[in-house]
Amino acid sequence: MTDTVVEDTHSAAPAWRDPALPPEARADALIAEMTLQEKVAQLFGVWVGASDEGGEVAPYQHEMEEAVSLEALLPQGLGQLTRSFGTAPVDPALGALSLLRTQRRIAAANRFGIPAVAHEECLAGFATWGATAYPVPLSWGATFNPGLIRAMAVRIGRDMRAVGVHQGLAPVLDVVRDARWGRVEETIGEDPYLVGTVATAYVQGLESAGIVATLKHFAGYSASRGGRNLAPVGMGARERADVILPPFEMAVRESGVRSVMSAYTDTDGVPSHADEGLLHGLLRETWGFTGTVVADYFGVAFLSTLHGVAGSLGAAAGAALTAGVDVELPTVKAFGEPLLKAIADGEVSEEVVDRALRRVLAQKAQLGLLDADWNPVPEALAGADEEDPRALRGSVTLDSEENRAVAREIAEQGVVLLRNDGILPLARPARIALIGPNADTPTAVLGCYSFPVHVGSQHPQMPAGIELPTLREALAAEFPDSEVVTAQGVSVDGLSTSGIAEAAALARDADVVVLALGDRAGLFGRGTSGEGCDAESLSLPGVQQQLLDTLLDTGTPVVLTLLAGRPYALGRAVGEAAAVVQAFFPGEEGTTAVAGILSGRVNPSGRLPVSVPRLPGAQPSTYLAARLGQAGESSSIDPTPAFPFGHGLTYTTFDWTDLSVEAGQAETDGEIRAAFTVRNTGDRAGAEVVQVYLHDPVASVVQPVQRLIGYHRLPLAAGEAARVLLTVPADLASFTGRDGRRVVEPGDLELRLGASSADPRLVVNCTLTGQVREVDHTRSLHARFTTQPEQG
Repeated sequence: MTDTVVEDTHSAAPAWRDPALPPEARADALIAEMTLQEKVAQLFGVWVGASDEGGEVAPYQHEMEEAVSLEALLPQGLGQLTRSFGTAPVDPALGALSLLRTQRRIAAANRFGIPAVAHEECLAGFATWGATAYPVPLSWGATFNPGLIRAMAVRIGRDMRAVGVHQGLAPVLDVVRDARWGRVEETIGEDPYLVGTVATAYVQGLESAGIVATLKHFAGYSASRGGRNLAPVGMGARERADVILPPFEMAVRESGVRSVMSAYTDTDGVPSHADEGLLHGLLRETWGFTGTVVADYFGVAFLSTLHGVAGSLGAAAGAALTAGVDVELPTVKAFGEPLLKAIADGEVSEEVVDRALRRVLAQKAQLGLLDADWNPVPEALAGADEEDPRALRGSVTLDSEENRAVAREIAEQGVVLLRNDGILPLARPARIALIGPNADTPTAVLGCYSFPVHVGSQHPQMPAGIELPTLREALAAEFPDSEVVTAQGVSVDGLSTSGIAEAAALARDADVVVLALGDRAGLFGRGTSGEGCDAESLSLPGVQQQLLDTLLDTGTPVVLTLLAGRPYALGRAVGEAAAVVQAFFPGEEGTTAVAGILSGRVNPSGRLPVSVPRLPGAQPSTYLAARLGQAGESSSIDPTPAFPFGHGLTYTTFDWTDLSVEAGQAETDGEIRAAFTVRNTGDRAGAEVVQVYLHDPVASVVQPVQRLIGYHRLPLAAGEAARVLLTVPADLASFTGRDGRRVVEPGDLELRLGASSADPRLVVNCTLTGQVREVDHTRSLHARFTTQPEQG
């Protein structure tokens, strides 16, 4: 059939239709023609669900929102459509058909013919039925491989764009401050440099595919008191500036990101959704961000209902717009009639509406949504017969073999071998006892924002839409000559111990035990990890520790395998398990990756993006601790981790030698240069992760003992060596001083070159000279690594 194109009714195309004009000029021209009601309509979304029959979307009724009438709203226009694919299971082709029909309706209903921006979640893949479930971001961090994460994001973005989606609500740039927080699985780790580099790569990939990426949650969400979701944040300005903000700053500078989501939390009494200094002063005026700021779901209304800084929804809308929030999500609440009334009553200026609208319309212009030849038919439906939805069912694939190959590679590189007494790789044992609550559970590899968990769990009659081999199935395939016997032993978070005796008997008769413990992802208390699933302590959930201890007592070697969303204290396993394998919700290819590492088919190369605690109650603590935050005689609590940030073992060995320092002294605007050799001294190929930590022994304000300033993943064949040339700009020694300015101070420094934060292999003693130097957002952010093959 012929594609439908929305025609402009004017005899001459207005300026805002002209793609040759800058987006901002087009926005200004359109604003001049709009009524107030039409302006406001562009500043909110409506939560909808696509029709599985290909019909138009229907408003989604959520417990936190009132019913919405599209008939009443659409004549004024609509800013966004919320999660038409991610609200209920829908065949991808029919979801795309439903969206395009709805976009036609939206454009036809308003006098300007403007469609909506369609947004979806994409934290660990496009969150829709049948789409690839990639590893969660904590696994991305464990790869220490931004390039691989960029490749994943390209694939996610292409799939989303192919079915008509414009914006993705990812990535999460929150830095872990307390591992009890339920959303740790959504983060990339506990170090701001690791978070920044990996998240920036993700954004680059998503944006290159034409999807508007969204940085979240700006800023401080992960630093809530007690690790409780939405709890107040009590950090000081220096922690915010040096730990929380740098990943966002890096992404804004380097990724081309076009949207930012404000955080639910308040910091020192100021909610992020109403923080003008943060959303306007820092983000826009200082960093130069020109995109849109979208509210986290219901976050504008929360200014009134939860934070109590606004007396009404209209006042909440005014506070958010004044601060710099442009779009209310997921659906119209404060930015609808309450905002219009507040403007009519003189409580909110129309100028703040115009300011937000200019950014929203400029982005729509960038997306082609203001063009006269805009066409709602997405790539996936090009040439399809829209009048025969049944023929379309099953015609769009969102879980291609290419997708799965990338998911598999991330899973393999993200699994971390924490301990190995030599038992791994397994030497084809005759009998494997696979025990534990995650031994035979398909969804044990998925995080809370994966579609099968986030939405699919509410539709148990629907298949998952993707293949999710259990660990039992993966081990049976990986070890075809071994007998694999299974027992659950205990549930993930239940208190019954009735199955432990059977599990112990199974273990005694086996050559090796693979013990599958960890988490069950869920939302708001329906899981042990995920949004609203915060932990009182970092003890393993339920009675898993009791099962672990009982199996250790059997005398059969225990390979503890964790499928989890956060690190846990592992008790006796730290010193007594034959091996410990950590996988952070590794996605649909995760069990195959774990099985490959157990067999030796895959050489583990993951490194911890978060510390694994020794004690379950020594929280909050991360490796970014000052001297008095570490073990000492001043406290009876020892926060030293069982396995430190950056730690990870392999099946080969690496030697670090021949350090030479070319420039060990530099001005505070100069560079330190050094070189060293890394050699694979084992008998198989492997990857070392070179990590560079800065230690500043004397500074004008208290500093962490060390912090990551650079890393480089270095694959080497057996016997191969590489010369690594390292250049460290003095800017990387900068920190926020007493007066709030970021400075580089003269003095002695150590560059610790190591295999983890607790395993320095070489140390560069260096000195910065000259005057204290102030730096700003244009400073250097990265060390530079150059590698050269070395003979002999």
